[in-house]
Amino acid sequence: MCYGRFLTALYLVVGTLLVPACPAGAAVRPDQLVLVVNRAVPEGSSIARYYMDKRRVPRQNMIVVETTTKEDVGREDYDREIAAPVRSFLLKNDPTMSRFSCLVLIYGIPLRISPPLLEPFDRIRLRELHMQLARLKEREQAATGRSPREIKEIKDDIARTENEISRVSKARQVASVDSELALVREDTYPLEGWLPNRYYAGFRGKKVAGMPLKVMAICRLDGPAAASVYRIIDDSLFAEVHGLTGKAYFDARWPDKGGKDLSAYQVYDRAIHSAAAIVKKSGRMPVVVDERDALFGPGEAPDAALYCGWYSLAKYIDAFTWARGSVGFHVASAECRTIRESASTVWCRQMLDKGIAATIGPVSEPYLQSFPSPEVFFGCLLNGGTLVESYTVSNPFWSWQMVLIGDPLYRPFRPFLAGR
Repeated sequence: MCYGRFLTALYLVVGTLLVPACPAGAAVRPDQLVLVVNRAVPEGSSIARYYMDKRRVPRQNMIVVETTTKEDVGREDYDREIAAPVRSFLLKNDPTMSRFSCLVLIYGIPLRISPPLLEPFDRIRLRELHMQLARLKEREQAATGRSPREIKEIKDDIARTENEISRVSKARQVASVDSELALVREDTYPLEGWLPNRYYAGFRGKKVAGMPLKVMAICRLDGPAAASVYRIIDDSLFAEVHGLTGKAYFDARWPDKGGKDLSAYQVYDRAIHSAAAIVKKSGRMPVVVDERDALFGPGEAPDAALYCGWYSLAKYIDAFTWARGSVGFHVASAECRTIRESASTVWCRQMLDKGIAATIGPVSEPYLQSFPSPEVFFGCLLNGGTLVESYTVSNPFWSWQMVLIGDPLYRPFRPFLAGR
């Protein structure tokens, strides 16, 4: 995929709206995909072969690794059992970084990289820090009547202690396998926290420190069971032939009253409104916007083709009947923490189980600013972008929490320039 061309044409004015565009000439091709399969999960190999046949991906574009069948993998095991063989394959078969552009993780590849085990000294230090934090919070509770300066000093001490706890515990080294593997071509990079995505639309034309340059797009074909993955593939192909039809649902929290002095939550809520406006302006399908604090209730969102909304933490609401080929994501923490656990009510697992074809979610606490930009993501899809392209330009960070599940080549809409 030529992301340079892709970004230079990222924005297209449609009416009075600035709509992200995904020109047809920049589309990722089947021969640019590399599928990653876990030898320990035989169903994954069968799914890979099925997908390769359906999408005409060359059979040699497959890497077989052998790793845990669990959804979590330790950092050392990830490096040795997943990253190392993928890196070796790419160095051998694409040393100039011109042949392959996208990794596709197949059913059976772990979801999340756990933080490394702590050394004895770190465990002792962590206990001390938690005791220190408890004392500071006691001081904060007893600070009634003190000067604003004293209260601020206590709050600053609490923030510094919490940051040190995060550093010592290596909590910020938790990441999705997907987001980490996108940087597999990089020689070294820091593991503490996120790293900016060079293809993110919001960074276009800006100098951003610490930005990795050797980046691969990434996606996974995965689901609660192997049958779910076959359905995802079939539904994506069906929608490409027959068209994605239905309604677009956007679940904001408040009406967008304009203004510039907005909190982070208001900024993202406005982005949901903007995405809804882009879909409505496109004329692709009817749009339903909910501006109530409450979410769509059970049965209130039939024939859902597109969806973005928030905020119900790890508690899917059965409001939707999903159209074949539907695409959507819910903004909340750790909604892709598992897609296997049958009792889990996280949104990604439930949406996949109930018929959605593509979704996005984090494996842990991602912070709001790391969610994909909904107006860029849906705008790109609407103008003919593939699923993986639309995600890649709307996702702000790598080496972090996000996971894209679906057929990377899925293209639910033809470009505006090619006609509807």
